[in-house]
Order: sequence, then C-alpha cells, then structure tokens
Amino acid sequence: MFRITFLLLICSSAAAATPNVLFIAIDDLNHWVGHLNRNAQTITPNLDRLAAWGVSFKHAYCAAPACNPSRAALMSGMRPSTTGIYHNSNDYRPHIASSKTLNVHFRDHGYRVIGAGKIYHGRFERPKDWSQYFKPKNVPGKGVFSESNYNGVRWSVLKGGDETVGDTQTVNFCIRQLKARQNQPLFLACGIFRPHMPWSVPKKYYDLHPLAEIQLPPYREDDLNDIPETGQKTAKPSGDHKSIRNGRAWKEAVQAYLASVSYADAQLGRLLDALEDTGQRDNTVIVLWGDHGWHLGEKHHWRKFALWEEATRAPLIWVVPGVTPADRISPRTVDFMSIFPTLCDVTGVPAPDHLDGVSLLPLLRDPEATWERAAVTTHGRMRHAVRTERWRYIRYDDGSEELYDHSTDPYEWTNLAQRAELVSVKKRLARSMPTTNVPETPRAK
Repeated sequence: MFRITFLLLICSSAAAATPNVLFIAIDDLNHWVGHLNRNAQTITPNLDRLAAWGVSFKHAYCAAPACNPSRAALMSGMRPSTTGIYHNSNDYRPHIASSKTLNVHFRDHGYRVIGAGKIYHGRFERPKDWSQYFKPKNVPGKGVFSESNYNGVRWSVLKGGDETVGDTQTVNFCIRQLKARQNQPLFLACGIFRPHMPWSVPKKYYDLHPLAEIQLPPYREDDLNDIPETGQKTAKPSGDHKSIRNGRAWKEAVQAYLASVSYADAQLGRLLDALEDTGQRDNTVIVLWGDHGWHLGEKHHWRKFALWEEATRAPLIWVVPGVTPADRISPRTVDFMSIFPTLCDVTGVPAPDHLDGVSLLPLLRDPEATWERAAVTTHGRMRHAVRTERWRYIRYDDGSEELYDHSTDPYEWTNLAQRAELVSVKKRLARSMPTTNVPETPRAK
C-alpha cells in the first residue's frame, strides 16, 4: 500500500521523473556523529546537515560487525546466516550471484549504476557489475608530521591538504557524475574509506580536536568480569587495548579517530554542495550508512569484530523527496537489511524475492510509527545479537549469553543474562534470531 501511495505521488504529474539515488557508504563510522549525541567531542556539521534534510535512525545496526560480511549482506539483501559470508576472509562472489545484488538489480531496471571508492570489501570486487566504477589511486602525499602504530592500530598526521587522501579523489569523481548529463536515472554509490584505519588525515583535522581536550569514552576496569569466556576472547584485552594503554596513547588514538571522522564529514559536505548545485536535490533519494561501529577501548576492546553496541551501531540517514519529514530522528530499532527493500519501495523498482529484510517506508513517513521488528547482527555462525529499543541479547555458538538493559545501562556494563526473572525476556528476544544458520563458506587465502 505504501509503495502504491508513493508511486501515485511521484507520478501525479506527467513530467515527474524517476528519482535518482545517491548511495553513500562511510567505512568504520560508528555513532560518534553530532545528531546522535553519543560523543560530544565529534565535529560532523555535514552529517548533521544531511540528517536535517530527512529522517535519521537513533538505533540502526549492521548485519555483521566486519566490512566484508556487512557489505555483502547489505548489497545482497541476505543475512550472513543465509549466505555463509560471516567474516572478512569469506569471498562472497561464488556464493552470491551478481543478479541478486543491489547495484545489478537497479541496473537491470533502467538505472545507470556508477560506483566509486569502497562499496564492497576491497578484496572481492566485481567491477563488471557496474555501468562504471572508479577506484582511487594511491596518493604519494607530502609526508607526515608524526606516525603511530600500536598492535596494528595505526594513525598519522599528514602534511598537505585533502588531496593527500584517496577519498578526495572518490568524491571528486562522484561530483563529476552528479554534474554530468545523464540519459537515464542515476544510481551513484560513493564509498568513503575514512575513518577506516590508518587514521591518516591532514593536520587541520587533528587541530579541530586538540589533544589536551580529548576525553576518553566511558569505561570500567571490571567490565569483562561478568561476561562469558567467549565474550572475553572477543574483547582481546591483552592485544590492542594493552598495547595502547602501555604506550599511553589512548587519547591520541581517540583524537586520530575523531580527526578522520571530521575529514570524512568534510568530503560529504563537498558531495552535498555539488548535489544542491545541480538542482537535482528534489529528485534524488539519498541514503547514508556506516557499515558497522567501532570500539575505542570500551569493554577493553578496539576495532569492530564484536556483538556489543559500539561495534554494531552506525548512522543511517534517509532523504526521500515527498516522503520524509525534515529533521526527524526515529527512535525505532532497525538494521541494514532494510536498505535494499526500502530503496526498491521509494523508487518504484520491484523488490526481488530473496530479500531477508523489510522496507522502512512506514518509518520514513512517520518516524515514530509502531515498529515491532528487532535489529539482528551476526558475527560468526550461530553467534547473534538481538537489539530492541530497550534490550540487547547476545547468544554465542556455545550457548553462553549476555543481556543488557539499555534503559538503565547504555554502555552495557552489567550482564543480566543469569537473572532468573529475565528468562522470559531472553526467550522473547531469541525469537528474532535467524532460524537458518548455513555453514561458513571457504575462507580465501
């Protein structure tokens, strides 16, 4: 019914055009963005500007907390538990047909589908699945002021300007595509790599976040004491966290991440400016997503690769002309399996039968509409997290569990899984976990 209503709206005039799609991915961007109010230190005026154009989601979660399985799931519309693509080393290409991917589906339905930067995981690309694809070249740069490396968590302060980072090339290319004359609807996918490591960006972005003013994320020394052994192994407290703390570099690492987020935000700003300059903003559906979250020491953990809040939550912003109200944040809990079906709904492209998710169109129209579905994240076979507005329930493949009540514990410090009075809560949440859990596909060398 919602799709029919929208199609009637966009077709009310004989001159109505098929909407273009601007599809923006920002790698490793967690919920440290201004409009989500998770970290007051972040400076993201352009992400906040885009959020003000439409509807953003306060509780949006990835399908998997790693680049390859997250992107394979989002771009195919099929969960890791459906495809067996659970980790970065699982090559999705032999197991997910091109015809089932978002870009090919839109190409097959009349769009010129152009991609740039990181959309799929870099090791496993299929450039022939696009009408055109641009990959930025290595940038020699102008040197560095300083470099740091703690157990592989790396960053550097670059000399020179934005041209020293490859994402600038990606955005330059996308701006040219926005300004080019198109003889068919445009689906433009812009993949910004920062704030993925190494956090190497020009000094001016570090200067936005003076080291003396950096605050560490909320943290408890005893945070791992009440979680099962499997969860403790996930955290790996003797790895990245120990190295960074021994090097007294925790604040420097937070600064580097914030600087990289600010650089990515600046590139987004250039892209949005170009879209407005074309006069096509009112005929362009925009969706922006971060492929997963990122820990910066919370739970003694760094990077993604975990089922907790910091690793799984990321921005999700929708701007759909004639549909989304301006400057609204939905409190409903969603996951990124919704992106493929929603794009079909808001453009009038028929949705394929293989999708695991459902359209968010009801929430784009009314961000506070009733929504009964939980968000689900998978990290390895039979390892799932279910998130509702109140609860996070994690169950590992060995049966061990974690349960957090976000109404009183937003940083997940107290595991309630062993509370007898909450057995019914766990049973209810478990009903949202995938019932299909196919074996992991072979890992690439």
